[in-house]
Amino acid sequence: MRTLETLVEGLKFGEGPRWRDGWLWYSDFYAHHVRRVNLQGRVAEVVDVANQPSGLGFMPDGSCLIVSMLDRRLLRLKDGKLTEHADLSDRVDAPCNDMVVDAMGRAYVGNFGFERHKGQSPKTTSMWRVDPDGSIHEAAGDLMFPNGTVITPDGGTLIVGETFASRLTAFDVAEDGALSNRRVWAEMAGGVPDGICLDEEGAIWVADPRGCRVQRILEGGRVAEEIALEGRGAYACMLGGPEKRHLFVITNEDSGPGVAERTAGRVEVTEVDIPGAGLP
Repeated sequence: MRTLETLVEGLKFGEGPRWRDGWLWYSDFYAHHVRRVNLQGRVAEVVDVANQPSGLGFMPDGSCLIVSMLDRRLLRLKDGKLTEHADLSDRVDAPCNDMVVDAMGRAYVGNFGFERHKGQSPKTTSMWRVDPDGSIHEAAGDLMFPNGTVITPDGGTLIVGETFASRLTAFDVAEDGALSNRRVWAEMAGGVPDGICLDEEGAIWVADPRGCRVQRILEGGRVAEEIALEGRGAYACMLGGPEKRHLFVITNEDSGPGVAERTAGRVEVTEVDIPGAGLP
């Protein structure tokens, strides 16, 4: 059985791990930081985001897109300068969260759909696509907490985790970025899909905070592998490293605002057999 080793500890709440050029980038949203870490555990500051950074992704020119959760904006970091790329606040009335950016620079941004930490009842919401020019388009509706999202290597399929529906949902991606042919990719039988990443065999690693585990799931729902976390929740995962066989997992004791007063978050890592593929 695989076990995880701690690469970084002392996070308030990590999110959005992305591997790029020898570094794992990640958000620490209650600390309002975007940081990066290498395989030797060296941490470097990237930028501060006042309204809580979450999902990360990269444009074709190398600039970094950052979801700003509380003001529901998409920011762009280029040449050390942070600017607004798109304002989603008139389309989304709850915090934005995870995101995937495709090879053309189109960002698919999820959101909570309701204020879960304020006692609101769950309801469906839409995922929004932000094109490279900053224009905003509804990508898909009737999603229950659209969260971690991946795109296959050919760019033709997008798969999103619907956290509170316990499923992974797939769409075909058209040349203009439009989504169609919605279908269930996998049911998770009570699991809670949060962050996800894709490997070369088409399987998806799924961080499941409620189950305190990371699972490698095949299309149709069969669990090919599971890594238990001994009472800690898994909130996001990413395949990276020089051969893309390092599985990075963001873990914590909880996800509510109370963890902002603690530093229990970690980036943990193990090596797996099948390399990562696709996006992010």
